[in-house]
Amino acid sequence: MTKEPPITKPLPTTPLKIAVPKETKPFERRVALTPDVVKSLQKAGFTCLIETGAGEASYFSDEKYHDAGAGIVPTSQAAFADADVILKVNAPTVEDVAAMKEGSIVISYFYAYTIPEVVAALNKKKITAFSMDAVPRISRAQKMDALSSQANLAGYKAVILGANELGKIFPLLMTAAGTITPARVLVFGVGVAGLQAIATAKRLGAVVEATDVRAETKEQVESLGGRFLQVEAEGVKVEGGYAKEASADYLEKQKALIKDRIKEADLAITTALVIGKKAPVLITEEMVKSMKTGSVIVDMAVESGGNCELSEFGKTVVKHGVTIIGEANMPSLLPVNASELYAKNISTLLLHLATKDGFKWEMEEEITQGSLITHQGELVHGFTKEILAKK
Repeated sequence: MTKEPPITKPLPTTPLKIAVPKETKPFERRVALTPDVVKSLQKAGFTCLIETGAGEASYFSDEKYHDAGAGIVPTSQAAFADADVILKVNAPTVEDVAAMKEGSIVISYFYAYTIPEVVAALNKKKITAFSMDAVPRISRAQKMDALSSQANLAGYKAVILGANELGKIFPLLMTAAGTITPARVLVFGVGVAGLQAIATAKRLGAVVEATDVRAETKEQVESLGGRFLQVEAEGVKVEGGYAKEASADYLEKQKALIKDRIKEADLAITTALVIGKKAPVLITEEMVKSMKTGSVIVDMAVESGGNCELSEFGKTVVKHGVTIIGEANMPSLLPVNASELYAKNISTLLLHLATKDGFKWEMEEEITQGSLITHQGELVHGFTKEILAKK
């Protein structure tokens, strides 16, 4: 039986109370704050309320949170009702918003353009929302960049998952019985996740090739020991750290380039995303059929529709002799490290926006302006407004 910690420690009275509920989204094992970060926020003068069991899936017990100075509350509703600021990993539901105090503040991943009903609920209660996925990718905000911290872990885990399903080892191995040739890995997309996948596969001894719509990533791939497959066409522009959607012509040329290469791959890892849109299909059923029996695909874009035509959300399937992994939440498979990094990201953003006595509301400041989604009953985030207006 789990030992219930005695919740007897009196909480200091401060103007700003932070609540961390237990995540309820399927496949989620992360928690928004770890005990170490709770301790630092408590020292900074904030009060932290943690829902019982919130850190359990990340191996952080209620007792550790209590020892760090947090108050343990029995339900998320109890935490929401008393909190000035709610810190989460995933966006709140409409039901969560209903339990929140009017005029409170919530910080989490939102991808607000995908949940207009939650945006409407937030505005109805005049709840201010900041989104971790909207933090601008500028040097000053690097410590708040949860997208990068989580993608780094995901890229590592994608290789490990692929290696586990693959029926051969990665490195060259010379034995008395003969020589084993190294595995061949093909990575689609050279963002943070793709770069970590390349580095991890190389460390394990694989021969690695990679492709990306941004020609400038060639140097990064080669610096990690990979070979860059370059499309002989104009690449795409990058704005705010994100690649814009490639043209249909470019994607067709990219598919033609990799068609022969994927036949030789033992493991293909796809990471390509287009913000605000469905992920592009990079591996067609025809390509899957051309792959070697026993090869593996890890589709890291499965939550956004998938880069592989045959991947299935949250499932590992075998089609045409190829194992296709559609893991829905790769960072959550490393919940300790993922929670540690996310907690530092979100607490850094919080401390940038507020002191224990309240928020600064510097509305024209770049990080505030970039991450602010709703405020005083209105949707204020330009990109989200643009996307929702088209729906």
